[in-house]
Amino acid sequence: MTYFADHFAGHLRELRQRVIISFAFLLFCSLIAYIFARPISEFLMVPLFSSQPILNRLVYTNLTEAFVCYLKISVLVGIIASFPVWLYEAWMFIAPGLHEWEKQTGRLVVFWATLLFACGTGFAYFVVMPELLDFFMSFAGPDLEPLPRLDSYLTFVVRTSLAFGLAFEIPFLMVVAGRTALVPKDYFSSRRKYFYPLIVVLAFLLAAGDPLSTFLLALPLFGLYEAGILISKIRA
Repeated sequence: MTYFADHFAGHLRELRQRVIISFAFLLFCSLIAYIFARPISEFLMVPLFSSQPILNRLVYTNLTEAFVCYLKISVLVGIIASFPVWLYEAWMFIAPGLHEWEKQTGRLVVFWATLLFACGTGFAYFVVMPELLDFFMSFAGPDLEPLPRLDSYLTFVVRTSLAFGLAFEIPFLMVVAGRTALVPKDYFSSRRKYFYPLIVVLAFLLAAGDPLSTFLLALPLFGLYEAGILISKIRA
């Protein structure tokens, strides 16, 4: 009984250590992001100013809004930047109980998960965001002047990028589920009629209820779902 208690306590200590490391790296990335908060904000404003050339600045209507906004953006950027470390620490926590080939597979898992996450955030910024902003700014006219707020706009951009990054993990999760025998063979291909509506719901939730964002997110998710099925068959 004492052995199991000591063994369990050892796992808890290791888990606490890895959580502390993950949060420490998140804090570090957030602090670095805060130092460069203004250049990061200017970079995030590029799609807006490109879609609306007459617009050259954002506004804030509360004295503390800019400060709080920079803090919020720093934390969100810190989450994105520290994502590989969170993956690595989670993998290292479970790695001691795995075989050597499973450990090697885990390294590939971390690599591909990080790559998919980066592709998702890049897709959101470079492809989705210009289309969204063109649509939203098309309502401006002689009797309707757009005055985007700093906090609302920057939070929207980073939140959307983070949502796309997480959503692009779908094929990774599908392959892992298939390779670890969590689901039977051809599970995903035989249940498209169930998962496609779920993908639409997921896109709706990640897009915070915005119809156009939902549409632009759901389309690549359908493609990623099919890619996950294809990769699972190739790796089977």
